[in-house]
Amino acid sequence: MDFNLFMKDVVDAARQDIVEAGYEELRTPEEVDEALKREGTTLVMINSTCGCAGGVARPAAANAIHYDKRPDHLVTVFAGQDREATERAREYFEGYPPSSPSFALLKDGKILSMIERHDIEGFSAMEVTNKLQQLFDKYCEEI
Repeated sequence: MDFNLFMKDVVDAARQDIVEAGYEELRTPEEVDEALKREGTTLVMINSTCGCAGGVARPAAANAIHYDKRPDHLVTVFAGQDREATERAREYFEGYPPSSPSFALLKDGKILSMIERHDIEGFSAMEVTNKLQQLFDKYCEEI
């Protein structure tokens, strides 16, 4: 099997998982700027192909939003795939080092909090879902 073809399938499946969960995919720096400057709260899922993204972060991203409170906007960038978009998104995460997978919660384009890779790797999808929902309780409005 051709490794590049295999990786394309892995990347396509990872993209599809998060889009089907209700997240808007941002693939260019311009799309990132437009999305992250919106009014209200925005959850950014920094996607990746690693095992903790597929086994923990994407399931947590999908499950956490079925809650009484949630961000106004749900978006995703793909680290290692859409490099320019990911780099632009990370410019908004002031004070946090690059981390993928991870989640960033912003309000009106300003970083509120992050759940970084070290908060995901080694935890269950349910534990990360709970971490996300704790952020929603603190920063988001009821829907």
